[in-house]
Amino acid sequence: MKKPVFFLASLCIGTGLLSSCGDNKTADSSTTATTAPADTTGGMTGMDHSKMADGGTTSTSGMAAAMNTMMKNIDAFKPEGNTDHDFAHMMMAHHQGAVEMSALELKEGKDATLRAMAQKISADQQKEIKDLEAIATRLDGAPTNYKPQDPADPFTGAMKTSMDGMMNMGQPTGNIDADYALMMVPHHQSAVDMAKAEVAHGRDTKLKEMAQGMVTAQQKEIQQFKDWQAKNGGKMKSIAAVYECPMGCKGSRSNKPGKCPTCEMTLEKKA
Repeated sequence: MKKPVFFLASLCIGTGLLSSCGDNKTADSSTTATTAPADTTGGMTGMDHSKMADGGTTSTSGMAAAMNTMMKNIDAFKPEGNTDHDFAHMMMAHHQGAVEMSALELKEGKDATLRAMAQKISADQQKEIKDLEAIATRLDGAPTNYKPQDPADPFTGAMKTSMDGMMNMGQPTGNIDADYALMMVPHHQSAVDMAKAEVAHGRDTKLKEMAQGMVTAQQKEIQQFKDWQAKNGGKMKSIAAVYECPMGCKGSRSNKPGKCPTCEMTLEKKA
């Protein structure tokens, strides 16, 4: 099968993605069996969110880097025109972003509540990646039933809107715990919106059931992240971003010493 680019770009996290579930093909008799060609002029294939997580800067560190990598991988995917097949591929890349951000939280985060959430999210989404991979394999070559190059197509529009919702998530602080909560809220909301599009427009029963489960689970986790932010926002603000670039480069603030990702000057302690 055609493997999505994100498998090659993942940050060495063992997810065991190469599972399969037979080679049956599902088809809808009301559609043609022609695969839609990739199109780079509009619709989902015209998206470019590669710098969305850091306000458009070239920062390559922390949670922002994981989000940017995820969006590049989603943007690089070439939809085939079958709602179920394409949803499965895009959601795999989306889940991988959560796995990588959760790994960073588990490696560097200090907050016990967020670390517990990160552990659960990582385990749940790695399992779902395997299940999605099996479904995507089964649906290779499935009949087309939507137009990924047409922004007016309902499924195309819904999926693009779900991605655009992550463009304005706020400026990363440099504090791992605060940034994990900050970015996982819009990340999860995007997944919820994608899953709702699959429920509304998909045709594969098993995948639609999975999508509904994603909606339920991730809406609950969104509320947990918001509750944590309400309780800890002031504390996180007071300890975050204590090192800054002497040149004032955007996106260079951090809670530990290092180099500015833009000009490579040594960050200076400000607090």
